[in-house]
Amino acid sequence: MTDTNSTIPHIPTQLYLISPLEVGGDFPQRLGRALEAGKGHVTAFQFRVKGFEGSAGQHEAAALAEPLQQICAEHEVAFIVNDDIALAKRLKADGVHLGQDDGTVDEARDALGMQAQIGVTCHASRHLAMEAGDAGADYVAFGAFYPSTTKDKGDAERPTPEILEWWSQIFELPSVAIGGITPENCAPLIAAGADFLAVSGAVWNGDEAAAVKAFVGVLEGQEDV
Repeated sequence: MTDTNSTIPHIPTQLYLISPLEVGGDFPQRLGRALEAGKGHVTAFQFRVKGFEGSAGQHEAAALAEPLQQICAEHEVAFIVNDDIALAKRLKADGVHLGQDDGTVDEARDALGMQAQIGVTCHASRHLAMEAGDAGADYVAFGAFYPSTTKDKGDAERPTPEILEWWSQIFELPSVAIGGITPENCAPLIAAGADFLAVSGAVWNGDEAAAVKAFVGVLEGQEDV
């Protein structure tokens, strides 16, 4: 992994939206509103659905993904598939996000190519993050920082913002903070050096445009500090 130092310019923290598990119905319209509200501040969208195993399931998942992928392309937002290298390849997605049991960075790179964005969940582990960086990941994700229904790991160790500060001071590879993040609690994560805030429930459990605008307000306020 490449070490870096304080001469690396700081890039303002961006939003990384994660889909709810239900993405049918009016969700494409909701995604469009969220991306419009976060124009210039939303970098990526993660397609996170469960229970679509097998060829029939993959076909159904691909049908759900198609309009969302088009909306992301129109807004120049990366479309990332959660957990599923095969689906990411089928969709020609911009990348894939891997949990610790979802395949290796090498497998994802072989399937998706050198241009794909590959992220790895590292929980609260510095060791897993360094391993992911050495394997060629494009970003590492730490969390859950706060109680979360999306990232519910039971008794798993909860990281503190200090891990983001440590990471940003030593490594150039971007970090993603995830887990229960809201406009009200995200400021310490931004201040600690998170490159991306991965958010889901805080956006989709209510008015998505208003929620994204609230996040943008905090991001812009932190840039002025």
